[in-house]
Amino acid sequence: MCCEQGGNSGRNPTAKELREAERVAALDPKLQKYHPTAVSSDPDKLAHINTYGLLPEFYVDQPFICRRCGKREIWKAHDQKWYFEEAKGHIDARAVECHSCRRTKRQPPE
Repeated sequence: MCCEQGGNSGRNPTAKELREAERVAALDPKLQKYHPTAVSSDPDKLAHINTYGLLPEFYVDQPFICRRCGKREIWKAHDQKWYFEEAKGHIDARAVECHSCRRTKRQPPE
């Protein structure tokens, strides 16, 4: 995947990073669009999406709580861009499991 380990990946975010991501996620979309952490979408790369709804103009960091272990992480805007535009993920997809739980789930049983 495109994200790097550590500070900018959304894994193991600090309390300050979580608060800021929550604050930005709660902003009106008109304000989110111009936030420094917003990442513009590429409409041409979203052409695979068949929806009656609007396609995103931009992505912002989305904080979430892992449904398996309860850990708080951030689905970073640049990771969303990769998922929707490069990996051709479904537009209604949301991060629901942390990186650790996803990695554990993918490991073959011993």
